[in-house]
Amino acid sequence: DEMRQLNIPVLQDDGYIFLWVTGRAMELGRECLTLWGYERVGELIWVKTNQLQRLIRTGRTGHWLNHGKEHCLIGLKGNPQVGFNRGIDCDVMVAEVRATSHKPDEIYGVLERLSPGTRKIELFGRQHNCQPNWLTLGNQLDGIQLHDPDLQDRFYAKYHSSSIGSLLPSMQTSV
Repeated sequence: DEMRQLNIPVLQDDGYIFLWVTGRAMELGRECLTLWGYERVGELIWVKTNQLQRLIRTGRTGHWLNHGKEHCLIGLKGNPQVGFNRGIDCDVMVAEVRATSHKPDEIYGVLERLSPGTRKIELFGRQHNCQPNWLTLGNQLDGIQLHDPDLQDRFYAKYHSSSIGSLLPSMQTSV
């Protein structure tokens, strides 16, 4: 229910969404896309490998079968003014598994090529997810990181007050 109730629709009127789901959460992911106003237009599949580039065969994930892959559902909402570069990447990526929830770095290149020059937001991000030109939100981040100079200026102008002043010394910026 928590996923369904996230106020994702307010984030954009027109655009794309990329939602990671495991096999057992595929239906929930599709349902959430619909609830949030998106049409599912595709998906990327991450085939998980170990350090020897062999398929993962552990008993750590999955309900009936071990999950050797994750899906990234692609949703479309409205009529985005920025085009989507179709057909330039494959819908399957093979990459090594790292720490829990650490998605492959290759995903960021794929998403940039699909929708170049656009602002992107990552929800539930962790420190290793922070990328230039992305807004990463999550409760496991170290302070505030703003990589976009315009966003830095707007944030500082809006939140520079005594009530939030304690956050500003921990602000980490990287351009």
